[in-house]
Amino acid sequence: MKKSPDSADKATDTTEISKVLEIDSSPGRFSGWKRWRIPVLLIVLVAAVALIASWKGRNAAESVRYETQQVQRGNLTVLVTATGTLQPTNSVEVGSELSGTIRSVKVDFNDHVKVGQVLAILDTSKLEATITQYRAALESEKAKVLQADATVAETRAKLAQFKRVWELSNGKVPSQTEMDAAEAAYSRARANAASSRAAVSQAQASLSVSETDLSKSVIRSPINGIVLNRSVEPGQTVAASMTTPVLFKLAEDLAEMELQVNVDEADVGKIREGQKATFTVDAWPDRTFPAQVVQARYGSTTTEGVVTYTTILKVDNSDLSLRQGMTATASITVNSVESAILIPNNALRFTPPIQAEKRPSGGLVGMLLPRPPRLSSTPRENSAGKKGQQVWVLRDGQLKAVPVTVGATDGVMTEMRSGDLRPGMAVVTDSVLGVK
Repeated sequence: MKKSPDSADKATDTTEISKVLEIDSSPGRFSGWKRWRIPVLLIVLVAAVALIASWKGRNAAESVRYETQQVQRGNLTVLVTATGTLQPTNSVEVGSELSGTIRSVKVDFNDHVKVGQVLAILDTSKLEATITQYRAALESEKAKVLQADATVAETRAKLAQFKRVWELSNGKVPSQTEMDAAEAAYSRARANAASSRAAVSQAQASLSVSETDLSKSVIRSPINGIVLNRSVEPGQTVAASMTTPVLFKLAEDLAEMELQVNVDEADVGKIREGQKATFTVDAWPDRTFPAQVVQARYGSTTTEGVVTYTTILKVDNSDLSLRQGMTATASITVNSVESAILIPNNALRFTPPIQAEKRPSGGLVGMLLPRPPRLSSTPRENSAGKKGQQVWVLRDGQLKAVPVTVGATDGVMTEMRSGDLRPGMAVVTDSVLGVK
């Protein structure tokens, strides 16, 4: 009986499989099959599981759901956020130029003081003794001046007498040597008188320094204000050597304060004098305080590699609810746009998923162990160009790019300056993979 072609092909496939699996297919020999049937069943089971997983993965990859958000019309406010501390508009640190012991302290924390009011007094016993000594030295130098003046008068009279005798004797007496000695004595007397007067001036200067030190032993307020800090107690020793010790810190007026914030270098170009701002402090979490930019300093500060610029905000503190040193978080309004078409920032960042690249079949091994799809390495072109951006909308279930030109942004919404979008239109913001 003649075999059909299909029967011959099946026989050939069976023989090839038997060779691959090293199974003897000759009649009467089943020992090889018994030995290999368990591994064959395991291979078939693994291949079935891999095929099912691959089928589910392809279905899941092909099921893409897009999330959308509507374009809006509204007002856009661009803010720059910075943190800083509240400080008095004018504060003065009062110290002592003298070393000594504090005899008494006349003010305390939160006391209101006026210009010239006594804050503290140093012990002046040593200074008073020094002043007495310098006064005595001054009187002594003045007495030396009188003595020198008397010597000058005496030598001048003697020189005049010698000159008269010399004229009367027609130059015979006194001798030239005596005349020279008299003139020299007169010159020395005048020099001694000048030296004595200089010593008087020096003694007077020393006395003035001591009297000035005595006046500085009474520490007075240089401004009208309030005592913020007092770091001295009666009986404490003050040592004024290289630096002046700070005894009091005074604030001129707490009704007007300033907020010093550190603006990041990326935002400092947006800061201008006169811009409005608001800030909050932890002490009043439910209140928002107004402020205004009065100065943007050019000097930078680098902290742990972060460059910031100090910006001064004027603060009204008429109710005295704010205090020096409070940490505040300020929001400075750097731009404001009214009645603008606003696009969600997520829509500007959205990029459509790239389709998986189809690869040729790997034969039997590819069916048993399928590989995951490989993404295309070719980047998607931006049809909007480098200067513009684009968003994506759904038209009949398909993505379509819409070029737009954008303006200001607050980090959530962005102003659209030109583009084929209208308020109420849905733009794609994200894609989510799902199962059919």
